[in-house]
Amino acid sequence: MTVILTPDAPAAEEFHDAAAAVARLEALYTQATGFLCDHFVKAMAEGAPDGRVRAFYPQVLFKTSSYAQVDTRLSFGHVSAPGSFRATITRPDLFRSYLTQQIGLLIENHGQPVSIGPSKTAMPVHFAVANDASMTVPQEGAADFTLRDFFDVPDLGTTNDDIVNGTYVSPDGVGPLAPFTAQRVDYSLARLSHYTATDAAHFQNHVLFTNYQFYVSEFETYARTQLDDPASGYTAFVSTGNAIITTGDQPLPSAGKTPQMPTYHLKRADGSGITLVNIGVGPSNAKTATDHIAVLRPHAWLMVGHCAGLRNSQALGDFVLAHAYLREDHVLDDDLPPWVPIPALAEIQIALEQAVAQVTNLEGYELKRVMRTGTVATYDDRNWELRDQSGPVQRLSQSRAVALDMESATIAANGYRFRVPYGTLLCVSDKPLHGELKLPGMASDFYKTQVSRHLMIGIRAMERLRSMPLERIHSRKLRSFEETAFL
Repeated sequence: MTVILTPDAPAAEEFHDAAAAVARLEALYTQATGFLCDHFVKAMAEGAPDGRVRAFYPQVLFKTSSYAQVDTRLSFGHVSAPGSFRATITRPDLFRSYLTQQIGLLIENHGQPVSIGPSKTAMPVHFAVANDASMTVPQEGAADFTLRDFFDVPDLGTTNDDIVNGTYVSPDGVGPLAPFTAQRVDYSLARLSHYTATDAAHFQNHVLFTNYQFYVSEFETYARTQLDDPASGYTAFVSTGNAIITTGDQPLPSAGKTPQMPTYHLKRADGSGITLVNIGVGPSNAKTATDHIAVLRPHAWLMVGHCAGLRNSQALGDFVLAHAYLREDHVLDDDLPPWVPIPALAEIQIALEQAVAQVTNLEGYELKRVMRTGTVATYDDRNWELRDQSGPVQRLSQSRAVALDMESATIAANGYRFRVPYGTLLCVSDKPLHGELKLPGMASDFYKTQVSRHLMIGIRAMERLRSMPLERIHSRKLRSFEETAFL
């Protein structure tokens, strides 16, 4: 019989207080990771352990035998039917505010306690040691014993998006309480560090995506002015490589090798600041970024990038507010079929339109001089103009599209899939159907005059959303008739 070495964790206990419940989650998680790390270090120094070393993620278990009588305006914070529900938890220190809020709403809305204890889901050693920068797991064959014979390793068979995709089938009748499992979250936290070169702890609740590096220098300039203003509420600016400044005149060290998706964070103490991610060009990058940022449960994300204008009446530098999307990106077709409509979210749309009016000093009918609303088409071929145009142009015309890019529909669709409020404000950088191609000279003048204004609109929109309660931002349009209680 194989000897299994496990930590002596306390039995499951019921809690009526959310803060106490989260404290227990943190204690269980710390015990589990510490146990795995200690045994891993010993094994690397002394050889194979005396048995299989195993620790378990903590879990939240909730049971109710009655339907909740809750405020029907709320889209989260309650289960839809009587039964048992659970969620495995990782990094409760990182998610403390989120967990306290979600568990608190569950207890309040149902009048029932939550049970906190070890789960039956083993914690991979790779994720346990990930929190310690001084420790790394060697590649298979590098140690003098087979790692997976003694430690649990990541299992992609159980690291999936079945819950958010609506395809999850419980093996024991216990429903999901949260949109992601602990292993799925740990997987994305590791990926985020790799792709963005910043720690997940720096990410803020409001995320701006762009497809041009030009926006980064403008964001840093804005961040420095805010750090020098005590009334701004911003406390730090974080660049790639986790370089941190807290005053506007501090120099930032060279980032060294540029990551695939350079990311920058203008932080507030409560996490309500703004993160800017340069996802580069293409729907694959857009999906990758949003796949992983979604586990952080941001309050909203917006795309503020460049696009091709499709109407002769548009001018370079005009803005496009997406009210609908033509999805020709294809990267999400298996997870979210193209026939699924991606609705515009009123709260996001209003915030963006008001931000455009604020920055441009135009209102009402005059706003139409610089902004169009309508369908944005997202293609997976950057050089679509070089193909036979009869097919693409006909579809663009039939869809009434006013702009075309390679990322916006992907970001919006993944926001819909992951229940993260989303929106899109693009800036016209070329008009290929009307002979105005993106040439070096034209681009230079365009970027100089428009980048700062476009980025500021995105920032102002996020500031408006920040002032709104989360339950107002999180539209019921994002929720189906059978949802997890946790946001």
